[in-house]
Amino acid sequence: MRIIVTGGTGFIGRPLVNDLLENGHSVTVLSRNAGGARALLPSPVTCINWNPRAAGTWSAVFEAADAVINLAGAPIAEGRWTESRTRLIWDSRISSTKAVVEALRSHATKRCVLVNASGIGYYGASDDRLLDEGAARGTGFLADLCLAWESEAMSASEFGTRVVLARTGMVLEADGGALAKMVMPFRLFAGGPIMPGTQWVSWIHRRDHIGLIQWALVNDGVSGPFNSVAPEPVTMNAFCEVLGRVLHRPSWVPVPGIALDILLGELGTIMTTGQRVIPAKAMAEGYTFQYSKLAPTLQTILIGAENALKAA
Repeated sequence: MRIIVTGGTGFIGRPLVNDLLENGHSVTVLSRNAGGARALLPSPVTCINWNPRAAGTWSAVFEAADAVINLAGAPIAEGRWTESRTRLIWDSRISSTKAVVEALRSHATKRCVLVNASGIGYYGASDDRLLDEGAARGTGFLADLCLAWESEAMSASEFGTRVVLARTGMVLEADGGALAKMVMPFRLFAGGPIMPGTQWVSWIHRRDHIGLIQWALVNDGVSGPFNSVAPEPVTMNAFCEVLGRVLHRPSWVPVPGIALDILLGELGTIMTTGQRVIPAKAMAEGYTFQYSKLAPTLQTILIGAENALKAA
């Protein structure tokens, strides 16, 4: 397939691009810094400068595209959610998705599939209920953002594009994301759960998240939202207990929610609340998870990272 990727140099995008190449696809990455992208990505990748807020020659690449994977957007879990920061988080996602849809509308010459990023923040803060793709939207900034983001992407279905929305949970790997930030306190014997500890963590290994994106690309029967999470969510207490056990460290220094509120403002709420989400659509459509249980997943990630450091 001829595949366009936005956000192709990030925590998800970079290994995804490598996998797409290994599977024989032709990949074009749209980047605000094509030169920087070329330095990070393998040479078979075509890197093109784009500005989602302005028309340009970049849109011509959509003429031959079979698929678009839109991962573009400013990081959500970096820095305090000031008014300017939340505006950037919102605008970067909506503007890039709007640009992708308009480029498909104006230039695509064949039926395409658009796999667009989203998040389980769509469901808002929830209790112990299991949430599948049919669950109602919640409330709050992330729920509103995901609704607007998904609505922008779904407008591509009006002209025949198959649209898939990847509602993603906590993506686990050693070289980034939430796990990399959680590990250090444990290594210093200062790790523990973020209170209250009963909030649910819906997680997924990065390999499975990338696998699900590629599965959605080629599975014509999949459209609309799917939950990109592992089949077994856990509570924050359980997550940190397993993390400590794998690292041979105690999980005994709880992080009070009020401290996060002081340090991070509204951003802290995404760590003190959670959603118990299951990948109902992926399981029903036959996707096989490589990593479905937390303990062996963390064992694989963290022991693999330690071995890589020793080898270096």
